[in-house]
Amino acid sequence: MAHPDSESSFLDKFRIPSYLFAPDSEDKNGSTVPQCPVLVFINSKSGGQLGGDLLVTYRSLLSEHQVFDLGEEGPDKVLRRIYLNLEKLRSDGDKLATQIEQALKIIVAGGDGTAGWLLGVVCDLKLSHPPAIATVPLGTGNNLPFSFGWGKKNPGTDRSSVVSFLEQVIQAKEMKIDSWHILMRMRAPKEGSCDPIAPLELPHSLHAFQRVSSTDELNMEGYHTFRGGFWNYFSMGMDAQISYAFHSERKMHPEKFKNQLINQSTYAKLGCTQGWFFASLFHPSSRNIAQLAKVKIMKGHGPWKDLHIPHSIRSIVCLNLPSFSGGLNPWGTPNSAKRSDRDLTPPYVDDGLLEVVGFRDAWHGLVLLAPNGHGTRLAQAHRIRFEFHKGAADHTFMRIDGEPWKQPLPLDDDTVEVEISHLGQVNMLATHGCRAKSVRDPSAQSHHDDGDDDSGGEDTGEEFRKFGAAETFKLPDEVDISRLS
Repeated sequence: MAHPDSESSFLDKFRIPSYLFAPDSEDKNGSTVPQCPVLVFINSKSGGQLGGDLLVTYRSLLSEHQVFDLGEEGPDKVLRRIYLNLEKLRSDGDKLATQIEQALKIIVAGGDGTAGWLLGVVCDLKLSHPPAIATVPLGTGNNLPFSFGWGKKNPGTDRSSVVSFLEQVIQAKEMKIDSWHILMRMRAPKEGSCDPIAPLELPHSLHAFQRVSSTDELNMEGYHTFRGGFWNYFSMGMDAQISYAFHSERKMHPEKFKNQLINQSTYAKLGCTQGWFFASLFHPSSRNIAQLAKVKIMKGHGPWKDLHIPHSIRSIVCLNLPSFSGGLNPWGTPNSAKRSDRDLTPPYVDDGLLEVVGFRDAWHGLVLLAPNGHGTRLAQAHRIRFEFHKGAADHTFMRIDGEPWKQPLPLDDDTVEVEISHLGQVNMLATHGCRAKSVRDPSAQSHHDDGDDDSGGEDTGEEFRKFGAAETFKLPDEVDISRLS
């Protein structure tokens, strides 16, 4: 892509002076404030070989000091070190450090779990000027990048592709999105452990989903308490079970998962082998959501209310962004009649509400591929609580932002609870005209006026048809349905 300035001058808009990363550096002469200073975090293990290739390209274009391999060092350590140095320089009267801190942006390349990892770290730091984050789609589903206009197809890793992405970053707008806190509490079991069981190793987004310390105010004597956060979705049930099987297979046989299309095909096949397409035959009714737990919701700051869950629902999704399962929108857009009758609204990313959607099986999920298709709209809520029935099951499957785990449940405990509540907002970078909409944007509200009668617009585009994997629900072309039934 041609630029009016030379490529080097263009890249200077992103380069951060090296002395800002090294406390004892003397190289301060001639440093100027870049227009769009960025820190780049890349999961070199994502996207087959793409993550490693992208790391090499970014380091060749920008300073090596500002491009980090998440396989070598976690973002929490990196950001703490950088911000401590910026604070030291600010206290010494360094105006450049102050200006860069206020203008700083982050680029993260990886799957949704990697992006969630960065978002969690930025939230935990409680910065006075938290950086907005742009996401490069290197995963399988890529719901976060797709929601904010960065696409969902794995990107090019060559020099021109990266320069083109940086041009989009410098033109991007900032959007706030809701953050959500999840808390799980249960009595300590008499035997065994009820710690979350991840596929061979703890996924990135679950690093924060762990048992609280004995000194934490949320800790209760005689109970195990776990806490975490998410930005895209929390799901429970059969879709999380398939995701768990996929991640387990990928960790055991990484050589089989070298590109996005192969990953999506494998995901779909697992949906068949796990019984997602024939759930009434292979999925015990005791694991259906209504038989597993009582669900309560709170809208605004009102009282808790019981939420009716149809007995056939096998998967429940609490959605913050309008993208799930590789770019689908399970909530859709309620028309004016449904908004009035059921007090429903379009899915805004900053309205403090989660959209709660249910699915019976994969056939039910396939309606999302049709224009205006959506799952079973259950509710919109500011807080959600799952109260598990005593002895209903010895485990269930859960998933946060694409990262699944198997959750053991103590059979003799009638107090197992999972509660989700609103926890502030974070800044994202978004392209103009992206799918995510703000409740504060008048144009977004006019965009939603037609509700369910809308023809689907961007959802029927070529990229959506080709790369909107819908891997949780898609039946592979080579699978013979007659043999499965």
